Amino acid sequence: MPYSRPTIVFGFLGSNLDRASGPERWSKWRPTVAMCQQEDLLISRLELLVEPKFSELARQVKADIEKVSPDTMVVVHEFPLKDPWDFQEVYERLYDFVRGFSFDTDKADYLIHLTTGTHVAQICWFLLNEANFIPARLLQTSPSREGGRDASAAGRYEIIDLDLSKYDRLSTRFAQEQERALDFLKSGIATKSKSFNKLIGQIELVAVNSKAPILIMGPTGAGKSMLAGRIYDLRRERAGLGGRFVEVNCATLRGDQAMSALFGHRRGAFTGAQSDRPGLLKEADKGLIFLDEIGELGLDEQAMLLRALEDKTFLPLGSDKAVQSDFQLIAGTNRDLRAQVAAGKFRDDLLARINLWTFTLPSLAERREDIAANLDFELERFAKTHRRQVRMNKEARETFLKFARSPEAKWSANFRDLNAAVTRMATLAPRGRITVECVETEMARLREGWREVNANMPQTGSTVLNEEQRAAIDPFDLAQLDYVLQVCRESKTLSDAGRKLFAVSRTKRAKMNDADRLKKYLARFKLRWDDLAE
Repeated sequence: MPYSRPTIVFGFLGSNLDRASGPERWSKWRPTVAMCQQEDLLISRLELLVEPKFSELARQVKADIEKVSPDTMVVVHEFPLKDPWDFQEVYERLYDFVRGFSFDTDKADYLIHLTTGTHVAQICWFLLNEANFIPARLLQTSPSREGGRDASAAGRYEIIDLDLSKYDRLSTRFAQEQERALDFLKSGIATKSKSFNKLIGQIELVAVNSKAPILIMGPTGAGKSMLAGRIYDLRRERAGLGGRFVEVNCATLRGDQAMSALFGHRRGAFTGAQSDRPGLLKEADKGLIFLDEIGELGLDEQAMLLRALEDKTFLPLGSDKAVQSDFQLIAGTNRDLRAQVAAGKFRDDLLARINLWTFTLPSLAERREDIAANLDFELERFAKTHRRQVRMNKEARETFLKFARSPEAKWSANFRDLNAAVTRMATLAPRGRITVECVETEMARLREGWREVNANMPQTGSTVLNEEQRAAIDPFDLAQLDYVLQVCRESKTLSDAGRKLFAVSRTKRAKMNDADRLKKYLARFKLRWDDLAE
């Protein structure tokens, strides 16, 4: 295979394979010399790593290469090793060597000769190459055998490119494996939302390739807990995660209970502490802990968690001896943690630590094209849980999906609403078949439930603005908007709300245009009085 650019090869001197003496050495296969004898592999420069005790052998090999390939420059590097079988020493020495080398892939091609050197050296070459410290392909040489003897001193060679996408069958297999992983993270649900599928694709890459904390944001019921469990299962299968999956809702933890639950305690640490408790972080050692609603943790617990993330150590309550736990973290929240930081309710250093990989799950209302697939999933889950198959006739399915995809369906509790709806319809279905009558009864129930939720839910800046809008305004403006919304809620008309809000300044104006002033204020946030009234 001819090369139009210079080819530079890195390799160790083979202390045994490259050794030969006298005229017979030309009939023996010697890997370092043999690769320079290949007619279709023109090596411009050979960077030869040699332990000092083999310097004489290196001089002979260099001289022989100059005879068989005069155009090849051999550069001998003394490479002293105390123990060629010590992985740490060999890797560090090779790392220092390649980091000091100036690579220019635009002007030259690079190869690593893997045939020579100890097995440890070969592994280190491979790891450095895979980590892109050496932008090279792998070169393997081997003898050509006939009747148990070398047929040619030149032997043969093979070049291996670690870019597996260039190998058609391997590329297809890896694509299938990635598709399987994506399907696994989606619980087998055939979702159609392009943005959601793209999001899951990113999560799959992070789940397999990173041990850093993951922050999953999204409204209650969007599937954060289920996704965290799937990420754990994927890491256990693909990344060798060995410990447990521990899940805790931080909203249920308060005071000493929070400290004790997360970090454990020693006997007598507080009233009622009758025995030692290891704590959930310790139970997640070598595994993964999912802290749902992490924004509900107190500031003291946040400080302890930050230390545990950074040092993998923490102090149980009542103990002066640190405990170690090498856990991985997934955090979940339905709050805007940046707003929490601005309000002094969440530590900015903890947010910075868990914010490396942040993914926001969309609400069910934002994925209406996926409702049909999730309906099938919920029916199948009901069948597995209750060991009873329930089906929907065609007309009932179409009626439910038309309603579910319409703006009328609020899905305020997201997948919890959908799960509850399917459970109720399946339970009340006559003879295991959901009819139009079942669907219409459930639709009425959902409408009433959403009406009550909306009636009892106070409107605030956090509920009427999206995440992008909230991030673009100061906490002061957000607090002011909250007050304006409260007044609007308590008022019957736009003018009535304006009179209350501008009670002082309106008396100093020639024209009391309270409604117009309030209308323009709301427009700054893309809000309308009619929307608030609804």
